[in-house]
Amino acid sequence: MGNPFQDQLLKAGLVNKKQAKKAKLEQHRSHQQKKKKNSPEVMSSNKAREEQVAQATRNRELNQQRTEEARQREQEAQVKQLILNNRLELDDRGEPYNFVEKNKIKRIFVSDEMADQLSRGLLAIVKSGDSYEVVPAKAARQIASRDQGAVVVFHVGGNSPMGTSD
Repeated sequence: MGNPFQDQLLKAGLVNKKQAKKAKLEQHRSHQQKKKKNSPEVMSSNKAREEQVAQATRNRELNQQRTEEARQREQEAQVKQLILNNRLELDDRGEPYNFVEKNKIKRIFVSDEMADQLSRGLLAIVKSGDSYEVVPAKAARQIASRDQGAVVVFHVGGNSPMGTSD
């Protein structure tokens, strides 16, 4: 038979058979929906959705990282190209020009005219790999805008060095 509580309501005349049947049907439907929510298929689809979201987040982060690395490589290539296109010829028999990089005194040999231009800020010393090159001030500014660490000595204004690496 049915629900004893439902039977009592029917006998008391508080509900009719149609209402009791409707209530029983709604109760059955809600019970079925609870089963579906806790079913393995629904749980696995929720899990799959969560995994998709996590995977999409990882992919976005990886793409952002790759983009940043590509931008960094592009800037490094631009710095190399600027140095190669603008470097001036060093004079091995000229006077030594001493400068400081990372608390070490370094020396390159330049002509008297280049040494004067270096001290006035018309030329700058930049690092290219393991060697040092002398470039014009305009090129040094372009290099500094892409990689501040590449500019080793660049006197701007009142002999204050710009781009010294400590």
